[in-house]
Amino acid sequence: MDRIDRKYRILQAIIDDYILTALPVGSRTISRKYEQKLSSATIRNEMSDLEELGYLDSPHTSAGRVPSYKAYRLYVDQMLTPESLSAEEKAFINRCFDRRVHQVEELSMRIAKALSSMTNYTTAVMTRSPRNEQELSHLQMVPVADRRVLLILVTRSGSVRQSVLELGSGIEPDELYTVSRILSSQLEGCRLSELPERLLRMVGSEPGGVGAVVQAMAEQQPEEASSDVSALVIGGRSNLLNFPEYSDVDKARSLLSVLETREKMVSLLSSHGEMEISVRIGPETGMEEMKDCSIVTASYRLSDGRVNTIGLIGPTRMQYGKVLAVLGQVGHSLTELLEERGAKPEERP
Repeated sequence: MDRIDRKYRILQAIIDDYILTALPVGSRTISRKYEQKLSSATIRNEMSDLEELGYLDSPHTSAGRVPSYKAYRLYVDQMLTPESLSAEEKAFINRCFDRRVHQVEELSMRIAKALSSMTNYTTAVMTRSPRNEQELSHLQMVPVADRRVLLILVTRSGSVRQSVLELGSGIEPDELYTVSRILSSQLEGCRLSELPERLLRMVGSEPGGVGAVVQAMAEQQPEEASSDVSALVIGGRSNLLNFPEYSDVDKARSLLSVLETREKMVSLLSSHGEMEISVRIGPETGMEEMKDCSIVTASYRLSDGRVNTIGLIGPTRMQYGKVLAVLGQVGHSLTELLEERGAKPEERP
């Protein structure tokens, strides 16, 4: 028997057992449940080697071992066998995608609630809209210096963009207020991507202060296209508190602070790179409060440019095979729904 292959199988058995029990795994457990042909002494030697290689940790209160973050990374990348969902589980997910649901926000709420119930993990669903495709609701201008004005653009989704305009001459606050109202009325509903062209057409046609502001806005350098969060739904915030990893009050409080802070959740869901499905384990999340957690995210780009990102958050010993199967079924159901409506989702670039 190849020793490297033996180490590999013993490590996989330890991870599988720890995921199920949350208890440190000893050599006798491996010998009894997984590797009956190997003696406990042989398994202990292999476990010692695995600990030296950084794949196992040894809690002070136990003779058993627990997987390290390095072990989980290897497990996800090379050992994991995708699970199959039962017919009942597939039907449960499909019911989230009720054909009568037309609002992305309502769909997000259904998905968050269903997946947190199904997996017992915390679910986050975020919708991002291309910023330059959003429509202007209104604008406001505030004087900051003699010839400098703070321009505030507010979109219909509630996102805000700010910039400073350099005017050719000073303008009184009362006149600036009037100019804001006039431009808000004229530009309401204009897509931000179409705003520069719209302003250029207005240059020279508007008198006085309105013309000066339009000229300054038209001369602004366009920003690079980016995207804004138009919806964020969290389901099952308290689910993680049911896991023994979070029996410590301070650790639980620290985790809940992340789940209840919009900015942190947006950052967590946004930092998955360009991968359609991403698995980040412990320190890979980039947050100290999440060092004992993993997050699996899946992103689906819709035909209108919006991107839905679904994240499942659990302890590092989460059931990765099950989670990946669930997110795969969500993608399949979403595809079917959009195809019925004549709008297929596009792959992420």
